[in-house]
Amino acid sequence: MGHRIGKSFTFEASHQLPGLPEGHKCGRLHGHSYTVEVTLVADDLVEPGFVTDFGDLAPFKAHLAEAFDHRHLNEVMTVAPTSENLAEVLAQWFITELEPAIPGNLFALRVSETASSWAEFRPERAA
Repeated sequence: MGHRIGKSFTFEASHQLPGLPEGHKCGRLHGHSYTVEVTLVADDLVEPGFVTDFGDLAPFKAHLAEAFDHRHLNEVMTVAPTSENLAEVLAQWFITELEPAIPGNLFALRVSETASSWAEFRPERAA
């Protein structure tokens, strides 16, 4: 896939990670200003020369706002609310709910809790 684009989104949320040793700071209730970056790829561009029109990603922004913004992630996720799990959950939603309606394919989805830490999920694609 020769062409690649990316777009970032943000939301605020709290979480508390289960199963950590006593006193681990991530075991305490805390919050982050999350950044979610999607990377899309395509071999061919659609008119007027897009992988995907950035405006077509608005449903993903709306999903983040409705399902995750200013929420406690432990209450909205069915798996531990780590950045790794969040990246996979969001990627699966994107692939299932948005990708069929837009040109381009999700290459990777990255979740950052801070400016210096991130987790990335890359869906496996059939060759």
